[in-house]
Amino acid sequence: MKELLIRTVSKEYPLLIGSHIFEQTDMLTKIFEGKPSSILVLTDDNIAPLYLENLIQLLSPYAPVYSKVIPSGEASKSIDQFYECQTFALEKNLDRHSMIVAFGGGVIGDLAGFVAATFMRGIKFIQVPTTLLAHDSAVGGKVAVNHQLGKNTIGAFYQPEAVIYDLSFLKTLPTSECRAGFAELIKHSLIWDENFYPWLRENIKTMEDLKGTILEDALIRAIMIKATIVGQDELETGIRAYLNFGHTLAHALEAELGYGKMSHGDAVAIGMIFAMKVSEMRLQVTLPIKELQDWFDLLGFPRFPKAITATSVLQRMKKDKKAMNGNIRMSLMKEIGSLTVTDVEDHLLLNLLQKECKEE
Repeated sequence: MKELLIRTVSKEYPLLIGSHIFEQTDMLTKIFEGKPSSILVLTDDNIAPLYLENLIQLLSPYAPVYSKVIPSGEASKSIDQFYECQTFALEKNLDRHSMIVAFGGGVIGDLAGFVAATFMRGIKFIQVPTTLLAHDSAVGGKVAVNHQLGKNTIGAFYQPEAVIYDLSFLKTLPTSECRAGFAELIKHSLIWDENFYPWLRENIKTMEDLKGTILEDALIRAIMIKATIVGQDELETGIRAYLNFGHTLAHALEAELGYGKMSHGDAVAIGMIFAMKVSEMRLQVTLPIKELQDWFDLLGFPRFPKAITATSVLQRMKKDKKAMNGNIRMSLMKEIGSLTVTDVEDHLLLNLLQKECKEE
């Protein structure tokens, strides 16, 4: 097990990463030394049958434990589920000294974190990610739910007390979920560290290669990139926007197709290729787009979906949180490891989107 320290302006907290962490009772005692008045575990119906009972047994020496299981999938990151979780917490008499444990992937982490940020005006919570994708969402304190008009448009910045990343939970993930999480790993390699991207391409030819020490090393490097960026810009007033590389189109695709129809990671992979094409046109640079697309094809990432129109996707992109006065702002790449954030003209985006959609 390795312990990393996540530092932001508002808080410092530990991130523990390794296998079978929950078997180390000394670690749990340290995390829960404040003795919360009660603990609410929020999880989904994929994780609950596999691990929930064991987690409750491990947490029960520290406080009364309640659990709420929600349907898995992006559609559950909604105002309706948020309201149900708040109601459940009130019914179980949680108070300001209670704690929430987000036990699941990115959907659970975002939803549970937003519940914690708003219940009684804010209570403590811990991130216990169980997916590869959640290595990104569990760190940095962005918590939110979706609106039908835009992803993550209702939320807050709210840091956890700790992140416990037990890699033992990843062994039950299907390949498609691992691939989705790997997209965010690749994103971190593209935006900050020019040596990380070739290291990933050299060591991971197929998804079968993403395991053991390679997996742990890759995750630690990615998490430290995010921690460095968040530490310098917690509230996304500057370079934290680099972490949105590929996400302007990705969020638009997820909303346009219907939440849950395409995984977030698959959408981000498509979005990164698109962002690189925009970068070449907008910044007059040359980027390894074909190299990255060929690698994505080998890894099984999908191509741009054709069952949508360029104009509808463009309108979705205009609702992105980074948009200003109706102008789309994107994180664009100058070269591997170097980004900038700039406005992009509608006509440029529409032209590229039409090529992707193969509209007449």
